[in-house]
Amino acid sequence: MRVRLTLLVALLSLTAACGGAGSEISAAVADAPAKRVALWGAEGGFVTATMNVLRPPRVVVYSDGVVIADASKQLKLTENEVSKIVASMRTYLTGQPPTAQPRPDAPTVSDVPTTVLGVRGQDGKMLEVRVPALDQVASFYPKQLPDAKELMDGLAVRAAASGTDYAGTRVRLVAEGAASAEGKPAPWPAGVEEPSGSVDPVWQKDLDGVAVAAITKAVPAGREYGTSLFKTSSGALFMLSWRYLLPDE
Repeated sequence: MRVRLTLLVALLSLTAACGGAGSEISAAVADAPAKRVALWGAEGGFVTATMNVLRPPRVVVYSDGVVIADASKQLKLTENEVSKIVASMRTYLTGQPPTAQPRPDAPTVSDVPTTVLGVRGQDGKMLEVRVPALDQVASFYPKQLPDAKELMDGLAVRAAASGTDYAGTRVRLVAEGAASAEGKPAPWPAGVEEPSGSVDPVWQKDLDGVAVAAITKAVPAGREYGTSLFKTSSGALFMLSWRYLLPDE
């Protein structure tokens, strides 16, 4: 009887030890940060310096199923949906050059953004393809590229229609000099770092902690003339704009 009891205790101890290790491994996997697996964004074009700094990806799909559109809306996809999107984007983008070129007979288009399409490959690396003026000359590119954009655009439409508001824990703040701006400036938000040195053309700062609450309370989301004019302690005037940073920014 004593031998059987001893063996039972040892077996229970071994089971508990194995279960604990498994729990730790599962927790480590669960706690691993989600990675981008698909992307649609834009670069360049004739835009203001503030917009160029603040412009978020149009759509980012993460490995945990979260989709964030314009850093303002989010929705959650199933594992099967994510797998289908990644598989489709790999089909569309594999074999494309890093920067695509339209057919030689395409019309010349200038001062428009370059579309960026991306997907995480089987090797774990992001494959990105830049497509100049895709919106304007889509028919002059291989069909896979506008198809990839259409797939991602569908997620943006879905997020806008049925998604929830996205609010990150960190923000990107941009200050643009406004020495000649009209209106009554507000005092610089307490607890937020002020620009130092020359600002050419804009000053930016990524914020977290209490500074996030100060900015989101003081400055309306997006740039709104008259309500985003602030004066530093030295008397300099700035227009402030911000957006939430994405989880992996």
